[in-house]
Parts: sequence; C-alpha cells; structure tokens
Amino acid sequence: MDLTGLTLRVAAARPHVLLAAVPGGTAVRLAAERLLRARDWPRASTPAQADLLLVAGPDLPELRTPLERLWRDMPAPRARVHARTADEVEDALNAGRALLGPPAVRPASAAPPADAGGHREGDHGARERHEGDDQTPGHDGHGGHGGHSGGQTEMPGGLPMAGQGADRDGLTLDQLHLPLGPFLADWPAGLTVRLVLQGDVVQRVDVDEPARPVDDAAAEAFWVQPWLRAASGEPVPVGEAVRRRAAAHLDSLGRLLAVAGWPAEAVRARRLRDDLLSGAPRAAVAPRLERFTRRVGGSRTLAWLTRGIGVVTAQKAREAGVGGPAARAGGDVTSRYRQWLADIRHDLPRLEDPAPLDVAVEDSPRGPWSAEHPPSAALIALLPRLLEGAELAAARLVVASLDPDPDELVSRGVVEVARG
Repeated sequence: MDLTGLTLRVAAARPHVLLAAVPGGTAVRLAAERLLRARDWPRASTPAQADLLLVAGPDLPELRTPLERLWRDMPAPRARVHARTADEVEDALNAGRALLGPPAVRPASAAPPADAGGHREGDHGARERHEGDDQTPGHDGHGGHGGHSGGQTEMPGGLPMAGQGADRDGLTLDQLHLPLGPFLADWPAGLTVRLVLQGDVVQRVDVDEPARPVDDAAAEAFWVQPWLRAASGEPVPVGEAVRRRAAAHLDSLGRLLAVAGWPAEAVRARRLRDDLLSGAPRAAVAPRLERFTRRVGGSRTLAWLTRGIGVVTAQKAREAGVGGPAARAGGDVTSRYRQWLADIRHDLPRLEDPAPLDVAVEDSPRGPWSAEHPPSAALIALLPRLLEGAELAAARLVVASLDPDPDELVSRGVVEVARG
C-alpha cells in the first residue's frame, strides 16, 4: 500500500488550514474564514494540526521569523501560501491544495523546483511552498503555538527555560518568559504580549510595537473604514457605520467565545458577522441576532467562567485613554462581552439609517475615532495593567475581552497622520 500517496490524497482533499493573519489583513482573514467554512475545510488551531499554512495580509518583514517558526512546527506533508488581498484567497487555497496532492496528480504548474528549497512564486501573487515526507513532524508545545517561544533558550517541546526571581512574598521562585503571539488562533493579528510568569501568575507584561508592512498603502484598517472615509469628507450613511460596528463586535465575540471554549456560539457569531457585512437586510438578521444575544448574554456558565477577571473601572479606563465599549462596561470580562451584546441590540434598528455619519457623534467599534490616537492604542496600553497579577489561564480571556485591533495602528491614513 502506498501510505505516502494516501496521506497526500487525504490532506489534499480536505486540508486542515492554519490561518496566520497579519496587521492590515482583516479583510483577507474574513474572506478566508468565509471560504473555509463554505468548503468545510477544518481550521487548525496549532501548527501540529495543520496541513496548509495560509498567511493573510500584506508582507511584513518583521514577522517573517515567527512565520518561519510556525512553518517549521508543521508536520509533513505541508504547504504554505500567501494571500495579500481578499481577491487572492481562493486562488491561494486552490494552489495550496494542489501542492498537497501526490506528485502523480499534482499539476505541473504547481510543482516547486527541487533546487529552490520548496519555494516558488505562484500564480495570482500567492507564494507557495511544499515539503515532502522526509521532514520531521512538528510538535505541539508552546513553541508551536504561533511564536510562543520568543527567542529564549528552549527545552524540548519549545518551552523557554525558567530563570529565578523573588515573588511578592520575598520567596525565590522560577521565572518563565512566555511570549503570546504574534500568531495564535483567536488572537489580535500580529500582537505580541511578553509575559514573565512565576508559577501560573503573571508578574510582568511587555507589549511589542505592532509590525508595519513594507508598503503602508497595502494595509487597511477594515473595521474603521466608514469613519476614515467620513473623516476625509466622503458622505457615509449612519447605517453603513453601525452595520460595520455591529459586525466588529460579533467578530470580537467570536474570538472570546472560542477562547472560552464555546465553539458552536463562536461559529454563530461569525455567520452573523458575515451576513451583516454582506448587506443582509435587518429583517433577515434581526431574529437571529436577538436569539444569539439572549443565549450568550444569559449564559450562567460563561458568566461564571469570566467573572472577576481583568477588572477595570470606567473611571480608570477613561483615565487610561480608553473609550467605547470597554469604558462603558466598567468592570470585568463578563461586563465587557455583555456591553458588546447591548451595543449590537442598540444598533439593530439603525442598520439601514440613511443619515450622514458624524464621526464626532458615532463611535468606531473600539471607541471615538481619532487617527492621531487610534482607540486600539489605548486598549493595548491597558493590557499590562490588567494582566499583571492575573493567572495565565485568564490572560487569553482578558485580551479577547478588549480585542484591540492592530490594523488601526498600521493602516494607511493613520500612518500618514502619525508622520505629520
């Protein structure tokens, strides 16, 4: 029996896709998520589960090293493609499936040259790579979760070696340096949060500056496009803005629900998000949105899981420059996701409002819009305060409940304002 050929055929028929989104690539990520769902291709949450790596968004040289680390941790057979725009996603996925096929059925145009190390520039702007079965399979340690290893000395499995430090009681305990990001499932694109742990408690937090694309014009802050256009003088209907805002909240809820271990509701959130973005009329989505907000908002289990985590008062949030849902919620993770649900319900009646958007009146998804001070910059700056002293298990929930958007910091328009 040709086990190699069988493995390749199985992988090619329904590949498990690891989606690595970079800052400025939200539109590409959304297109990829829609297409993967339509094709019923499974999403991989770790490199060890993946057959196909899809990089979504513009080229960011600063992220090439963690992308290579992600790639190395994938077991063979494997393929790698890059879609820089939403229009390239379908061709990139097709190319990746062709690369995963056995040599006997793989199209000649998809076979990489043997002397190029498995790399070639594919058609339609998609960069592709295929590795044979002579490679060592990847592992599923922390280093295999999209860049957790962070460059420290590592033990087998990718875990950084522990140092030592004094805890709050004056005892000397092992310290572990653990980066989260820049590529994790259900994580802000390209964000890297560096934790210093003693036991399972976060002692110190540093956040890296977001990576910037080679070409600023290639990066787009997808969720705030109506506000950017209105600020430039273009007439934008209120309905378009609140529709984008509600979709952004559903995207954030999808992340949080996935991190909290409720995948079925995460999928529902993303389906509703995509329906809003496709322009579905209010009458078609309102009943489903009402059911979703009642089910998630009324879940005692989810509230119990998230209660008391990442507490920040409304006053402290505003003092830190945070506005929007995080400031209005004024509380813990539970309060913040319930605020998203309340905002969605508030926006539902206005999805088709033709009045002109006033950026001084209508908040963008993460707060009052300002190109000089993007709302996500304050959310990222707030992370160390909320994470220090928290348990490691709660860290992902805290980040998901704020869900800063690195696109806001690297997109065209915002970068131009920053440069003066």
